[in-house]
Amino acid sequence: MAQIQEQTQRTLHPVVRELLLKRGWREENFEEFFSWDLRALPVLTQMHDLEKASERIIKAIKTNEKIGVYGDYDVDGTTSCALLYHFFKYFDKEVELFQPSRFVEGYGIHPSSIENAADKNISLIITVDCGITNNDAADYALQKGIDLIITDHHKDAAEEMPKAFAIVNPNRRDEEHSERSYLAGVGVAFALALQIKNTWEKENPPLPSLYPLLQFVAIGTISDMANLCPMNLKLTRHGLKQLVNPTYKGLLHFIPPEERVGHSIPSDKISFHIGPHINSKGRLEHPEKALTLLISDDDAVCFECFSHLEISNRERKFIQNEVFSQAKREVIRSLESDDMLINIVYSEQWHEGVIGIVASKLVETFEVPAIVFTDSEQPNLIKASARSAGELNIFDALKSCEDLFAKFGGHKSAAGLSMPKENLPVFIERMNQYLKKIPLITRTKQSHYDLEISFSEINTHLLKELDALEPFGMGNQRPVFRMKNIRIDSYRVLKDLHVRWDFIDEHNPGRKLQGISFFHIGKWNQLSPEEIFNRQNEGLTIEFQLGINRFNGNEYIQLLVDKLYLGPI
Repeated sequence: MAQIQEQTQRTLHPVVRELLLKRGWREENFEEFFSWDLRALPVLTQMHDLEKASERIIKAIKTNEKIGVYGDYDVDGTTSCALLYHFFKYFDKEVELFQPSRFVEGYGIHPSSIENAADKNISLIITVDCGITNNDAADYALQKGIDLIITDHHKDAAEEMPKAFAIVNPNRRDEEHSERSYLAGVGVAFALALQIKNTWEKENPPLPSLYPLLQFVAIGTISDMANLCPMNLKLTRHGLKQLVNPTYKGLLHFIPPEERVGHSIPSDKISFHIGPHINSKGRLEHPEKALTLLISDDDAVCFECFSHLEISNRERKFIQNEVFSQAKREVIRSLESDDMLINIVYSEQWHEGVIGIVASKLVETFEVPAIVFTDSEQPNLIKASARSAGELNIFDALKSCEDLFAKFGGHKSAAGLSMPKENLPVFIERMNQYLKKIPLITRTKQSHYDLEISFSEINTHLLKELDALEPFGMGNQRPVFRMKNIRIDSYRVLKDLHVRWDFIDEHNPGRKLQGISFFHIGKWNQLSPEEIFNRQNEGLTIEFQLGINRFNGNEYIQLLVDKLYLGPI
Protein backbone atom coordinates (compact mmCIF):
# COMPACT_ATOMS: atom_id res chain seq x y z
CA MET A 1 0.00 0.00 0.00
CA ALA A 2 2.85 2.37 0.87
CA GLN A 3 4.27 1.74 -2.59
CA ILE A 4 1.07 3.05 -4.16
CA GLN A 5 0.79 6.05 -1.84
CA GLU A 6 4.36 7.04 -2.72
CA GLN A 7 3.22 7.18 -6.37
CA THR A 8 1.77 10.66 -5.83
CA GLN A 9 4.89 11.93 -4.04
CA ARG A 10 7.25 11.42 -6.96
CA THR A 11 7.25 12.49 -10.56
CA LEU A 12 4.80 10.44 -12.57
CA HIS A 13 5.82 8.74 -15.80
CA PRO A 14 5.03 11.27 -18.58
CA VAL A 15 2.63 8.81 -20.25
CA VAL A 16 0.70 8.23 -17.00
CA ARG A 17 0.59 11.96 -16.24
CA GLU A 18 -0.73 12.76 -19.74
CA LEU A 19 -3.25 9.93 -19.47
CA LEU A 20 -4.73 11.27 -16.23
CA LEU A 21 -4.89 14.82 -17.59
CA LYS A 22 -6.69 13.62 -20.72
CA ARG A 23 -9.19 11.73 -18.56
CA GLY A 24 -10.11 14.95 -16.80
CA TRP A 25 -7.99 14.70 -13.66
CA ARG A 26 -6.28 17.91 -12.60
CA GLU A 27 -2.77 17.67 -11.19
CA GLU A 28 -3.94 18.87 -7.79
CA ASN A 29 -6.36 15.89 -7.71
CA PHE A 30 -3.85 13.19 -8.69
CA GLU A 31 -3.37 12.31 -5.02
CA GLU A 32 -7.11 11.66 -4.70
CA PHE A 33 -7.02 9.28 -7.67
CA PHE A 34 -4.17 7.21 -6.23
CA SER A 35 -5.44 7.39 -2.63
CA TRP A 36 -6.03 4.30 -0.50
CA ASP A 37 -7.23 6.35 2.48
CA LEU A 38 -10.51 4.86 3.72
CA ARG A 39 -10.86 7.76 6.16
CA ALA A 40 -11.30 10.02 3.13
CA LEU A 41 -14.39 8.13 1.94
CA PRO A 42 -17.68 10.00 1.68
CA VAL A 43 -19.96 9.04 4.58
CA LEU A 44 -21.44 5.77 3.30
CA THR A 45 -24.21 5.79 5.89
CA GLN A 46 -25.81 9.08 4.82
CA MET A 47 -28.72 7.44 3.04
CA HIS A 48 -32.44 7.56 3.68
CA ASP A 49 -33.83 4.82 5.94
CA LEU A 50 -30.40 3.42 6.81
CA GLU A 51 -30.66 4.28 10.51
CA LYS A 52 -34.25 2.99 10.61
CA ALA A 53 -33.17 -0.27 8.95
CA SER A 54 -30.26 -0.64 11.35
CA GLU A 55 -32.41 -0.22 14.45
CA ARG A 56 -34.94 -2.78 13.18
CA ILE A 57 -32.22 -5.32 12.45
CA ILE A 58 -30.60 -4.85 15.86
CA LYS A 59 -33.99 -5.38 17.48
CA ALA A 60 -34.38 -8.63 15.50
CA ILE A 61 -30.93 -9.78 16.64
CA LYS A 62 -31.66 -9.04 20.31
CA THR A 63 -35.09 -10.71 20.27
CA ASN A 64 -33.80 -13.68 18.26
CA GLU A 65 -36.18 -13.19 15.33
CA LYS A 66 -35.60 -15.18 12.17
CA ILE A 67 -33.97 -12.98 9.52
CA GLY A 68 -33.93 -13.70 5.80
CA VAL A 69 -31.49 -12.19 3.27
CA TYR A 70 -32.72 -12.25 -0.31
CA GLY A 71 -30.31 -11.46 -3.15
CA ASP A 72 -30.19 -11.40 -6.92
CA TYR A 73 -28.68 -14.38 -8.79
CA ASP A 74 -25.71 -12.50 -10.32
CA VAL A 75 -22.25 -11.79 -8.84
CA ASP A 76 -23.36 -8.55 -7.18
CA GLY A 77 -26.33 -10.25 -5.50
CA THR A 78 -24.33 -13.33 -4.54
CA THR A 79 -21.45 -11.37 -2.99
CA SER A 80 -23.99 -9.15 -1.19
CA CYS A 81 -25.63 -12.21 0.36
CA ALA A 82 -22.23 -13.60 1.38
CA LEU A 83 -21.18 -10.26 2.89
CA LEU A 84 -24.26 -10.04 5.12
CA TYR A 85 -24.06 -13.74 6.01
CA HIS A 86 -20.51 -13.31 7.34
CA PHE A 87 -21.43 -10.01 9.00
CA PHE A 88 -24.30 -11.57 10.96
CA LYS A 89 -21.83 -14.20 12.14
CA TYR A 90 -20.27 -11.38 14.19
CA PHE A 91 -23.43 -11.63 16.32
CA ASP A 92 -23.45 -15.47 16.19
CA LYS A 93 -26.62 -14.97 14.17
CA GLU A 94 -27.50 -17.48 11.46
CA VAL A 95 -29.60 -15.94 8.70
CA GLU A 96 -31.63 -17.69 6.01
CA LEU A 97 -30.33 -16.98 2.51
CA PHE A 98 -32.62 -16.86 -0.52
CA GLN A 99 -31.88 -16.37 -4.21
CA PRO A 100 -34.31 -16.75 -7.10
CA SER A 101 -33.81 -18.85 -10.20
CA ARG A 102 -33.42 -16.82 -13.36
CA PHE A 103 -35.72 -19.33 -15.08
CA VAL A 104 -38.44 -19.81 -12.43
CA GLU A 105 -38.99 -16.66 -10.36
CA GLY A 106 -36.84 -14.35 -12.50
CA TYR A 107 -35.14 -11.16 -11.34
CA GLY A 108 -36.25 -9.47 -8.12
CA ILE A 109 -38.24 -10.47 -5.05
CA HIS A 110 -41.75 -11.82 -5.63
CA PRO A 111 -44.89 -12.62 -3.60
CA SER A 112 -43.87 -16.29 -3.80
CA SER A 113 -40.56 -15.33 -2.13
CA ILE A 114 -42.51 -13.73 0.71
CA GLU A 115 -44.67 -16.84 1.00
CA ASN A 116 -41.56 -19.00 1.21
CA ALA A 117 -40.16 -16.80 3.99
CA ALA A 118 -43.46 -16.87 5.89
CA ASP A 119 -43.45 -20.68 5.77
CA LYS A 120 -40.07 -20.55 7.56
CA ASN A 121 -41.40 -18.17 10.23
CA ILE A 122 -39.15 -15.33 9.06
CA SER A 123 -40.31 -11.96 10.37
CA LEU A 124 -37.69 -9.73 8.74
CA ILE A 125 -36.42 -9.88 5.15
CA ILE A 126 -33.48 -7.85 3.85
CA THR A 127 -33.10 -7.67 0.08
CA VAL A 128 -29.73 -7.03 -1.50
CA ASP A 129 -29.20 -5.82 -5.08
CA CYS A 130 -32.92 -5.98 -5.85
CA GLY A 131 -36.39 -4.92 -4.73
CA ILE A 132 -36.72 -1.25 -5.68
CA THR A 133 -39.44 -1.98 -8.27
CA ASN A 134 -41.06 -5.01 -6.59
CA ASN A 135 -44.19 -3.31 -5.24
CA ASP A 136 -46.30 -6.47 -5.30
CA ALA A 137 -43.86 -8.31 -3.06
CA ALA A 138 -43.75 -5.38 -0.62
CA ASP A 139 -47.55 -5.29 -0.47
CA TYR A 140 -47.66 -9.03 0.20
CA ALA A 141 -45.05 -8.71 2.95
CA LEU A 142 -47.28 -6.13 4.65
CA GLN A 143 -50.22 -8.49 4.34
CA LYS A 144 -48.16 -11.32 5.88
CA GLY A 145 -46.87 -9.16 8.72
CA ILE A 146 -43.25 -9.42 7.56
CA ASP A 147 -41.02 -6.34 7.73
CA LEU A 148 -39.24 -5.86 4.41
CA ILE A 149 -36.01 -3.88 4.23
CA ILE A 150 -34.99 -3.21 0.63
CA THR A 151 -31.33 -2.47 -0.12
CA ASP A 152 -30.69 -1.85 -3.80
CA HIS A 153 -28.78 0.40 -6.18
CA HIS A 154 -30.87 0.12 -9.33
CA LYS A 155 -32.86 3.00 -10.76
CA ASP A 156 -36.06 3.81 -8.89
CA ALA A 157 -38.22 3.55 -12.00
CA ALA A 158 -41.69 2.42 -10.89
CA GLU A 159 -44.59 4.88 -10.54
CA GLU A 160 -44.15 4.79 -6.77
CA MET A 161 -41.71 3.21 -4.36
CA PRO A 162 -42.62 -0.09 -2.68
CA LYS A 163 -44.39 0.10 0.67
CA ALA A 164 -41.49 -1.49 2.52
CA PHE A 165 -40.45 -0.99 6.13
CA ALA A 166 -37.27 0.71 4.87
CA ILE A 167 -35.68 1.39 1.48
CA VAL A 168 -31.92 1.94 1.36
CA ASN A 169 -30.90 2.91 -2.16
CA PRO A 170 -28.52 5.72 -3.16
CA ASN A 171 -30.52 5.98 -6.40
CA ARG A 172 -33.99 6.26 -4.88
CA ARG A 173 -35.97 9.23 -6.18
CA ASP A 174 -35.57 11.40 -3.10
CA GLU A 175 -31.81 10.90 -2.66
CA GLU A 176 -29.50 13.66 -3.84
CA HIS A 177 -27.01 12.48 -6.45
CA SER A 178 -23.63 11.91 -4.81
CA GLU A 179 -20.67 9.60 -5.09
CA ARG A 180 -22.76 7.03 -3.19
CA SER A 181 -24.95 6.79 -6.32
CA TYR A 182 -22.16 4.70 -7.87
CA LEU A 183 -22.23 2.01 -5.18
CA ALA A 184 -22.94 -1.50 -6.44
CA GLY A 185 -25.50 -3.57 -4.54
CA VAL A 186 -22.68 -5.08 -2.49
CA GLY A 187 -21.49 -1.57 -1.61
CA VAL A 188 -24.95 -0.73 -0.28
CA ALA A 189 -24.93 -3.98 1.75
CA PHE A 190 -21.55 -2.93 3.18
CA ALA A 191 -23.00 0.48 4.11
CA LEU A 192 -25.84 -1.30 5.92
CA ALA A 193 -23.35 -3.44 7.86
CA LEU A 194 -21.38 -0.31 8.74
CA GLN A 195 -24.48 1.47 10.05
CA ILE A 196 -25.49 -1.57 12.13
CA LYS A 197 -21.97 -1.75 13.59
CA ASN A 198 -21.99 1.98 14.42
CA THR A 199 -25.44 1.80 16.03
CA TRP A 200 -24.66 -1.39 17.95
CA GLU A 201 -21.41 -0.09 19.41
CA LYS A 202 -23.13 2.92 21.00
CA GLU A 203 -24.48 0.65 23.75
CA ASN A 204 -22.71 -2.70 23.28
CA PRO A 205 -19.16 -4.10 23.11
CA PRO A 206 -17.24 -3.43 19.85
CA LEU A 207 -17.70 -5.79 16.93
CA PRO A 208 -14.82 -7.17 14.79
CA SER A 209 -13.58 -5.01 11.92
CA LEU A 210 -15.59 -4.96 8.70
CA TYR A 211 -12.35 -4.73 6.72
CA PRO A 212 -12.33 -8.39 5.51
CA LEU A 213 -15.79 -7.88 3.97
CA LEU A 214 -14.22 -5.55 1.40
CA GLN A 215 -13.11 -8.68 -0.47
CA PHE A 216 -16.76 -9.20 -1.45
CA VAL A 217 -17.17 -5.49 -2.20
CA ALA A 218 -14.28 -5.65 -4.66
CA ILE A 219 -15.60 -8.73 -6.47
CA GLY A 220 -19.19 -7.47 -6.70
CA THR A 221 -18.29 -3.89 -7.66
CA ILE A 222 -15.95 -4.85 -10.50
CA SER A 223 -18.19 -7.67 -11.78
CA ASP A 224 -21.28 -5.45 -11.79
CA MET A 225 -19.34 -2.79 -13.73
CA ALA A 226 -20.09 -0.11 -11.14
CA ASN A 227 -18.38 3.20 -11.88
CA LEU A 228 -14.91 3.22 -10.34
CA CYS A 229 -15.15 6.71 -8.89
CA PRO A 230 -12.61 7.58 -6.14
CA MET A 231 -14.91 6.07 -3.50
CA ASN A 232 -15.20 2.72 -5.30
CA LEU A 233 -11.49 2.79 -6.20
CA LYS A 234 -10.59 2.93 -2.50
CA LEU A 235 -13.06 0.20 -1.50
CA THR A 236 -12.00 -2.18 -4.29
CA ARG A 237 -8.27 -1.54 -3.84
CA HIS A 238 -8.47 -2.72 -0.25
CA GLY A 239 -10.54 -5.74 -1.26
CA LEU A 240 -8.10 -6.73 -4.02
CA LYS A 241 -5.18 -6.29 -1.60
CA GLN A 242 -6.73 -8.80 0.82
CA LEU A 243 -7.42 -11.33 -1.95
CA VAL A 244 -3.67 -12.06 -2.07
CA ASN A 245 -4.40 -13.97 1.16
CA PRO A 246 -8.19 -14.45 1.18
CA THR A 247 -10.00 -14.53 4.53
CA TYR A 248 -12.72 -16.89 3.31
CA LYS A 249 -11.96 -20.47 2.26
CA GLY A 250 -14.12 -20.42 -0.85
CA LEU A 251 -12.17 -17.53 -2.36
CA LEU A 252 -8.91 -19.48 -2.08
CA HIS A 253 -10.09 -21.79 -4.87
CA PHE A 254 -10.20 -18.93 -7.38
CA ILE A 255 -6.61 -17.84 -6.81
CA PRO A 256 -3.86 -20.49 -7.03
CA PRO A 257 -0.77 -19.98 -4.83
CA GLU A 258 1.41 -18.84 -7.74
CA GLU A 259 -0.98 -15.91 -8.33
CA ARG A 260 -1.03 -14.81 -4.70
CA VAL A 261 2.01 -12.58 -5.10
CA GLY A 262 2.60 -8.86 -5.10
CA HIS A 263 0.61 -6.29 -3.19
CA SER A 264 -2.75 -6.93 -4.86
CA ILE A 265 -4.77 -9.19 -7.17
CA PRO A 266 -5.27 -7.51 -10.60
CA SER A 267 -8.81 -6.47 -11.47
CA ASP A 268 -8.69 -8.61 -14.64
CA LYS A 269 -8.68 -11.66 -12.36
CA ILE A 270 -12.12 -10.58 -11.15
CA SER A 271 -13.46 -9.54 -14.56
CA PHE A 272 -12.37 -12.60 -16.53
CA HIS A 273 -12.16 -15.41 -13.98
CA ILE A 274 -13.77 -14.99 -10.57
CA GLY A 275 -16.84 -13.06 -11.74
CA PRO A 276 -17.71 -15.35 -14.68
CA HIS A 277 -17.31 -18.45 -12.50
CA ILE A 278 -19.66 -17.11 -9.81
CA ASN A 279 -22.12 -15.98 -12.48
CA SER A 280 -22.10 -19.27 -14.37
CA LYS A 281 -24.42 -21.16 -12.01
CA GLY A 282 -27.05 -18.42 -12.05
CA ARG A 283 -26.86 -18.24 -15.84
CA LEU A 284 -27.51 -21.94 -16.37
CA GLU A 285 -29.51 -23.07 -13.34
CA HIS A 286 -29.71 -21.96 -9.68
CA PRO A 287 -26.89 -19.90 -8.07
CA GLU A 288 -26.92 -21.90 -4.82
CA LYS A 289 -23.50 -23.57 -5.32
CA ALA A 290 -21.79 -20.23 -5.93
CA LEU A 291 -23.23 -18.74 -2.74
CA THR A 292 -22.40 -21.86 -0.72
CA LEU A 293 -18.79 -21.59 -1.91
CA LEU A 294 -18.58 -18.00 -0.63
CA ILE A 295 -20.02 -18.73 2.83
CA SER A 296 -18.72 -22.21 3.70
CA ASP A 297 -15.73 -22.84 5.96
CA ASP A 298 -15.67 -26.56 5.12
CA ASP A 299 -12.81 -27.49 2.75
CA ALA A 300 -14.66 -30.44 1.21
CA VAL A 301 -17.82 -28.39 0.58
CA CYS A 302 -15.77 -25.57 -0.99
CA PHE A 303 -13.93 -28.02 -3.25
CA GLU A 304 -17.19 -29.59 -4.41
CA CYS A 305 -18.86 -26.23 -5.06
CA PHE A 306 -15.88 -24.85 -6.96
CA SER A 307 -15.80 -27.97 -9.13
CA HIS A 308 -19.46 -27.34 -9.98
CA LEU A 309 -18.61 -23.75 -10.95
CA GLU A 310 -15.76 -24.86 -13.21
CA ILE A 311 -18.06 -27.27 -15.05
CA SER A 312 -20.82 -24.64 -15.31
CA ASN A 313 -18.43 -22.03 -16.65
CA ARG A 314 -17.16 -24.36 -19.38
CA GLU A 315 -20.73 -25.18 -20.33
CA ARG A 316 -21.67 -21.49 -20.27
CA LYS A 317 -18.83 -20.67 -22.67
CA PHE A 318 -19.92 -23.39 -25.09
CA ILE A 319 -23.57 -22.30 -25.08
CA GLN A 320 -22.62 -18.64 -25.33
CA ASN A 321 -20.41 -19.25 -28.38
CA GLU A 322 -23.18 -21.22 -30.10
CA VAL A 323 -25.81 -18.53 -29.48
CA PHE A 324 -23.47 -15.71 -30.50
CA SER A 325 -22.56 -17.45 -33.77
CA GLN A 326 -26.25 -17.85 -34.61
CA ALA A 327 -27.10 -14.28 -33.58
CA LYS A 328 -24.21 -12.89 -35.61
CA ARG A 329 -25.33 -14.83 -38.70
CA GLU A 330 -28.85 -13.52 -38.17
CA VAL A 331 -27.59 -9.93 -38.09
CA ILE A 332 -25.49 -10.34 -41.23
CA ARG A 333 -28.36 -12.06 -43.05
CA SER A 334 -30.73 -9.20 -42.28
CA LEU A 335 -28.42 -6.35 -43.29
CA GLU A 336 -30.33 -3.98 -45.59
CA SER A 337 -28.29 -0.78 -45.57
CA ASP A 338 -25.09 0.78 -44.29
CA ASP A 339 -27.04 2.69 -41.63
CA MET A 340 -27.32 -0.04 -39.02
CA LEU A 341 -29.30 1.51 -36.16
CA ILE A 342 -29.70 -1.39 -33.76
CA ASN A 343 -29.55 -5.18 -33.84
CA ILE A 344 -32.66 -6.87 -32.46
CA VAL A 345 -32.57 -10.65 -32.82
CA TYR A 346 -34.79 -13.45 -31.56
CA SER A 347 -34.81 -17.22 -31.42
CA GLU A 348 -37.05 -19.39 -29.30
CA GLN A 349 -34.16 -21.84 -28.79
CA TRP A 350 -31.53 -19.50 -27.34
CA HIS A 351 -30.53 -20.04 -23.73
CA GLU A 352 -31.87 -17.25 -21.55
CA GLY A 353 -28.82 -17.36 -19.30
CA VAL A 354 -26.38 -16.11 -21.96
CA ILE A 355 -28.43 -13.56 -23.93
CA GLY A 356 -26.93 -10.67 -21.93
CA ILE A 357 -23.37 -11.69 -22.82
CA VAL A 358 -24.40 -12.26 -26.45
CA ALA A 359 -25.94 -8.78 -26.61
CA SER A 360 -22.64 -7.33 -25.33
CA LYS A 361 -20.67 -9.27 -27.93
CA LEU A 362 -22.97 -8.06 -30.71
CA VAL A 363 -22.31 -4.47 -29.60
CA GLU A 364 -18.58 -5.18 -29.57
CA THR A 365 -18.77 -6.67 -33.06
CA PHE A 366 -21.13 -4.32 -34.90
CA GLU A 367 -20.69 -1.19 -32.72
CA VAL A 368 -24.43 -0.43 -32.44
CA PRO A 369 -26.91 -1.25 -29.62
CA ALA A 370 -28.18 -4.82 -29.40
CA ILE A 371 -31.23 -6.53 -27.94
CA VAL A 372 -31.36 -10.33 -27.82
CA PHE A 373 -34.72 -12.07 -27.30
CA THR A 374 -35.62 -15.63 -26.44
CA ASP A 375 -38.70 -17.42 -25.11
CA SER A 376 -39.53 -17.14 -21.42
CA GLU A 377 -41.04 -19.76 -19.16
CA GLN A 378 -44.49 -18.21 -19.71
CA PRO A 379 -46.36 -19.05 -22.93
CA ASN A 380 -46.29 -16.33 -25.61
CA LEU A 381 -43.99 -14.15 -23.50
CA ILE A 382 -40.47 -13.39 -24.74
CA LYS A 383 -37.70 -11.80 -22.72
CA ALA A 384 -34.58 -9.90 -23.72
CA SER A 385 -31.32 -8.40 -22.59
CA ALA A 386 -30.40 -5.02 -24.06
CA ARG A 387 -26.97 -3.39 -24.25
CA SER A 388 -26.13 0.15 -25.27
CA ALA A 389 -23.43 1.47 -27.60
CA GLY A 390 -21.64 4.77 -27.28
CA GLU A 391 -23.37 7.31 -25.07
CA LEU A 392 -26.90 6.11 -25.84
CA ASN A 393 -29.13 5.68 -22.80
CA ILE A 394 -30.71 2.32 -23.58
CA PHE A 395 -32.99 2.59 -20.54
CA ASP A 396 -34.56 5.78 -21.91
CA ALA A 397 -34.83 4.26 -25.38
CA LEU A 398 -36.73 1.28 -24.00
CA LYS A 399 -38.92 3.49 -21.83
CA SER A 400 -40.29 5.05 -25.04
CA CYS A 401 -41.78 1.60 -25.77
CA GLU A 402 -42.79 0.79 -22.21
CA ASP A 403 -46.46 0.29 -23.15
CA LEU A 404 -45.42 -2.82 -25.12
CA PHE A 405 -43.74 -4.53 -22.17
CA ALA A 406 -44.93 -6.82 -19.42
CA LYS A 407 -41.87 -5.85 -17.37
CA PHE A 408 -38.64 -3.93 -17.80
CA GLY A 409 -35.83 -2.31 -15.85
CA GLY A 410 -32.13 -1.57 -15.89
CA HIS A 411 -29.51 1.14 -16.31
CA LYS A 412 -28.24 3.58 -18.92
CA SER A 413 -26.01 0.93 -20.50
CA ALA A 414 -27.89 -2.32 -19.86
CA ALA A 415 -31.49 -3.37 -19.37
CA GLY A 416 -33.85 -6.33 -19.44
CA LEU A 417 -37.46 -6.70 -20.50
CA SER A 418 -40.25 -9.13 -21.23
CA MET A 419 -43.23 -8.66 -23.54
CA PRO A 420 -45.88 -10.56 -25.51
CA LYS A 421 -44.31 -12.15 -28.58
CA GLU A 422 -46.81 -10.48 -30.94
CA ASN A 423 -45.43 -7.07 -29.95
CA LEU A 424 -41.99 -7.79 -31.41
CA PRO A 425 -42.53 -6.34 -34.94
CA VAL A 426 -44.01 -3.13 -33.52
CA PHE A 427 -41.18 -2.89 -31.00
CA ILE A 428 -38.52 -3.25 -33.72
CA GLU A 429 -40.16 -0.54 -35.82
CA ARG A 430 -40.50 1.87 -32.89
CA MET A 431 -36.94 1.36 -31.67
CA ASN A 432 -35.61 2.08 -35.17
CA GLN A 433 -37.74 5.22 -35.41
CA TYR A 434 -36.50 6.35 -31.98
CA LEU A 435 -32.84 5.84 -32.90
CA LYS A 436 -33.14 7.67 -36.23
CA LYS A 437 -33.57 10.85 -34.18
CA ILE A 438 -30.37 10.23 -32.20
CA PRO A 439 -27.06 11.50 -33.66
CA LEU A 440 -24.84 8.74 -35.07
CA ILE A 441 -21.95 9.63 -32.79
CA THR A 442 -24.19 9.15 -29.73
CA ARG A 443 -25.71 5.78 -30.66
CA THR A 444 -22.64 3.95 -31.98
CA LYS A 445 -19.52 2.62 -30.34
CA GLN A 446 -16.77 5.01 -31.32
CA SER A 447 -13.19 3.98 -31.90
CA HIS A 448 -11.37 5.18 -28.81
CA TYR A 449 -7.82 5.39 -27.68
CA ASP A 450 -6.32 7.34 -24.81
CA LEU A 451 -2.90 8.35 -26.09
CA GLU A 452 -0.58 7.93 -29.03
CA ILE A 453 2.81 6.68 -27.88
CA SER A 454 6.05 5.68 -29.53
CA PHE A 455 7.75 2.32 -29.70
CA SER A 456 10.59 3.54 -27.48
CA GLU A 457 8.25 4.57 -24.64
CA ILE A 458 7.13 1.00 -24.02
CA ASN A 459 9.18 -0.61 -21.26
CA THR A 460 8.78 -2.34 -17.92
CA HIS A 461 8.95 1.00 -16.09
CA LEU A 462 5.83 2.21 -17.91
CA LEU A 463 3.99 -1.04 -17.13
CA LYS A 464 4.86 -0.73 -13.45
CA GLU A 465 3.50 2.83 -13.40
CA LEU A 466 0.31 1.73 -15.20
CA ASP A 467 -0.26 -0.93 -12.52
CA ALA A 468 -0.72 1.91 -10.02
CA LEU A 469 -3.87 2.90 -11.92
CA GLU A 470 -5.57 -0.35 -10.86
CA PRO A 471 -8.29 -1.42 -10.48
CA PHE A 472 -9.57 -1.10 -14.02
CA GLY A 473 -13.24 -1.18 -14.94
CA MET A 474 -16.16 1.09 -15.71
CA GLY A 475 -15.09 4.71 -15.26
CA ASN A 476 -11.40 3.74 -15.07
CA GLN A 477 -10.84 1.69 -18.19
CA ARG A 478 -7.54 -0.01 -18.89
CA PRO A 479 -5.68 2.48 -21.13
CA VAL A 480 -5.79 2.01 -24.89
CA PHE A 481 -2.78 3.30 -26.84
CA ARG A 482 -2.26 4.06 -30.51
CA MET A 483 1.06 3.61 -32.28
CA LYS A 484 2.22 4.46 -35.78
CA ASN A 485 5.59 3.82 -37.46
CA ILE A 486 5.43 0.13 -36.67
CA ARG A 487 5.96 -2.89 -38.88
CA ILE A 488 5.00 -6.54 -38.67
CA ASP A 489 8.12 -8.70 -38.88
CA SER A 490 6.11 -11.95 -38.82
CA TYR A 491 2.86 -13.42 -37.54
CA ARG A 492 1.36 -16.76 -36.54
CA VAL A 493 -2.26 -17.92 -36.38
CA LEU A 494 -3.05 -19.70 -33.10
CA LYS A 495 -5.88 -22.24 -32.76
CA ASP A 496 -7.45 -20.90 -36.00
CA LEU A 497 -8.70 -17.90 -33.98
CA HIS A 498 -5.96 -15.69 -32.59
CA VAL A 499 -2.96 -13.99 -34.20
CA ARG A 500 0.47 -13.62 -32.63
CA TRP A 501 2.35 -10.63 -34.07
CA ASP A 502 6.07 -9.88 -34.00
CA PHE A 503 6.46 -6.11 -34.32
CA ILE A 504 9.56 -4.05 -35.06
CA ASP A 505 10.13 -0.31 -34.86
CA GLU A 506 10.05 1.18 -38.37
CA HIS A 507 12.79 3.66 -37.40
CA ASN A 508 14.88 1.17 -35.45
CA PRO A 509 14.38 -2.44 -36.62
CA GLY A 510 16.47 -3.68 -33.70
CA ARG A 511 13.61 -2.90 -31.32
CA LYS A 512 11.08 -5.72 -31.11
CA LEU A 513 7.80 -6.30 -29.30
CA GLN A 514 5.29 -9.13 -29.32
CA GLY A 515 1.56 -8.66 -29.64
CA ILE A 516 -1.57 -10.77 -29.83
CA SER A 517 -5.03 -10.19 -31.31
CA PHE A 518 -7.53 -12.51 -29.67
CA PHE A 519 -10.34 -13.85 -31.91
CA HIS A 520 -9.00 -11.90 -34.90
CA ILE A 521 -9.81 -14.62 -37.42
CA GLY A 522 -13.37 -14.20 -38.68
CA LYS A 523 -13.79 -10.87 -36.93
CA TRP A 524 -16.43 -8.66 -38.57
CA ASN A 525 -15.04 -5.96 -40.87
CA GLN A 526 -11.41 -6.95 -40.21
CA LEU A 527 -8.77 -7.77 -42.81
CA SER A 528 -7.00 -11.12 -42.68
CA PRO A 529 -3.50 -11.15 -41.13
CA GLU A 530 -2.04 -12.07 -44.53
CA GLU A 531 -3.60 -9.02 -46.19
CA ILE A 532 -2.48 -6.72 -43.37
CA PHE A 533 1.07 -8.09 -43.60
CA ASN A 534 1.25 -7.77 -47.38
CA ARG A 535 -0.19 -4.24 -47.45
CA GLN A 536 1.62 -2.73 -44.46
CA ASN A 537 3.73 -0.53 -46.76
CA GLU A 538 0.60 1.61 -47.09
CA GLY A 539 1.20 2.56 -43.45
CA LEU A 540 0.25 0.58 -40.35
CA THR A 541 -1.35 1.90 -37.15
CA ILE A 542 -2.35 -0.25 -34.20
CA GLU A 543 -4.49 0.28 -31.10
CA PHE A 544 -3.65 -1.84 -28.09
CA GLN A 545 -3.47 -2.32 -24.35
CA LEU A 546 -0.26 -3.17 -22.53
CA GLY A 547 0.20 -6.34 -20.53
CA ILE A 548 2.70 -8.90 -19.29
CA ASN A 549 2.74 -12.42 -20.73
CA ARG A 550 3.98 -14.96 -18.20
CA PHE A 551 5.02 -18.30 -19.69
CA ASN A 552 7.27 -21.06 -18.34
CA GLY A 553 8.60 -18.77 -15.63
CA ASN A 554 9.46 -16.00 -18.08
CA GLU A 555 7.85 -12.58 -18.38
CA TYR A 556 7.76 -10.27 -21.36
CA ILE A 557 5.83 -7.23 -22.50
CA GLN A 558 2.85 -8.01 -24.70
CA LEU A 559 0.69 -5.70 -26.79
CA LEU A 560 -2.99 -6.73 -26.64
CA VAL A 561 -3.91 -5.53 -30.12
CA ASP A 562 -7.56 -4.72 -30.75
CA LYS A 563 -7.38 -2.89 -34.09
CA LEU A 564 -4.97 -2.59 -36.98
CA TYR A 565 -5.42 0.15 -39.60
CA LEU A 566 -3.82 0.44 -43.03
CA GLY A 567 -3.14 3.75 -44.70
CA PRO A 568 -2.86 7.26 -43.26
CA ILE A 569 -4.92 8.13 -40.17
